[in-house]
Amino acid sequence: MPPKPVPEILAKQTVAKSRLFSIESLDLRFSNGVERNYERMAPSGRNAVMMVPITARGDILLVREYAAGTENYELGFPKGLIDPGETPLEAANRELKEEIGFGADRLTPLKEVILAPSYFSSRMTLFIAQDLYPEQLEGDEPEPLEIVRWPLAQAEELLSHLDFSEARSISALMLTLRHLKLVGESHDSMSKE
Repeated sequence: MPPKPVPEILAKQTVAKSRLFSIESLDLRFSNGVERNYERMAPSGRNAVMMVPITARGDILLVREYAAGTENYELGFPKGLIDPGETPLEAANRELKEEIGFGADRLTPLKEVILAPSYFSSRMTLFIAQDLYPEQLEGDEPEPLEIVRWPLAQAEELLSHLDFSEARSISALMLTLRHLKLVGESHDSMSKE
């Protein structure tokens, strides 16, 4: 089946703006002639990264930080925006150093995800961070982040933890577990040959 043509943008205007966000109204015409108005967060041109740090002892490192959206402290993986001129790998290593005080000699990209494609265009690249080494950079957080060590062997228990609810962190965890299982199965099959 051939791909559908992208709807034609008939008009675009900013309907609200804050220090951080700009909301656009789009008048669209679909290939069947139907016209609709959509609202979205205006593209910022900045993407983000999230890392699942795994220590040599077999722990994953999470951070607990305040989330204004839920008005509560939430547990998740280190994350942040990619600065202009940075690659996702460079941003991942910088954010690790700022948020948990470690860099990573090995960053494995898992997947690029979009939070809500109907409203946002920003992408987040998910990584596994391994071969960690201590290095601290000053971050932009208003208070020190609480670092939580969680045994990798008990990672699936995080799914029922009340304050581990961010969809991107859950996706990163599930993709990490799948990746580690596939790598383990590959290693096991090679050692049997």
